[in-house]
Amino acid sequence: MSQQMPPANRMTLQTFKAKGVGAKKGHSLLKKKRDALKSRFSQMLKEIVDTKKAVGENMADCSFSIAKARWAGDSDFVQTVIQRVKKPSVTLKVSAENVAGVFLPKFDLQRDTTLDGPMMSLGAGQGGQVIQTCRLQHAKVLELLVRMASLQTSFITLDEEIKMTSRRVNALEYVVIPRMETIIHFIEQAMDEQEREEFFRVKKIVEKKKEKQAKEAADRAAEGGEAGVLAMAVGNEDQVGTAFDDVKKDAELVF
Repeated sequence: MSQQMPPANRMTLQTFKAKGVGAKKGHSLLKKKRDALKSRFSQMLKEIVDTKKAVGENMADCSFSIAKARWAGDSDFVQTVIQRVKKPSVTLKVSAENVAGVFLPKFDLQRDTTLDGPMMSLGAGQGGQVIQTCRLQHAKVLELLVRMASLQTSFITLDEEIKMTSRRVNALEYVVIPRMETIIHFIEQAMDEQEREEFFRVKKIVEKKKEKQAKEAADRAAEGGEAGVLAMAVGNEDQVGTAFDDVKKDAELVF
């Protein structure tokens, strides 16, 4: 385990502590992002279900309305519509919706009413109202279909983003952050052990110095004692010699 660990020093400890703080902050932000995406995902799923139901109902109304238009007006009015159309009055615009930093594709219909002129006079002879109702009904279904396509495309993009964000959150929560904490704990333990070893080493050095100083003091004291004894012996010999000379002088005086 220790072979895979970085060197234990203060710089490495500070580096991994900063990385740990960044990983925890990123984990928190990604969790918030995932929650926001899931909330939008649930809302979008409900909108898709409602839109599909509306499309099914309106498609049935479209079939019924076109049958009424053919009965009320000319049976070949579809060919007449095709011949009158020169430019499309409805165009599709693609934009993007930003949801928690994720850009989802969005389709919008843009209608130019000035190009609907040739269609307004269609069926002026007979069945005009029924044909216009059929046209409006199909326009409504077209809007619903575009909305459903937009929702489903965004739904797929959002689903992939949620999966990717969840993988990142799990990687940070169960791999990256625990590893950072393990490394930080290892470095702190190693530094504590180094401090204890350093304290013990300094303590031993101080003890050795004290022992050396005590030995040197004892040696100096021993050398000083020997010198004193020698000096005392020399002093005694001088005193004996002096006394002997005095006695000799006294004897000469007597005799």
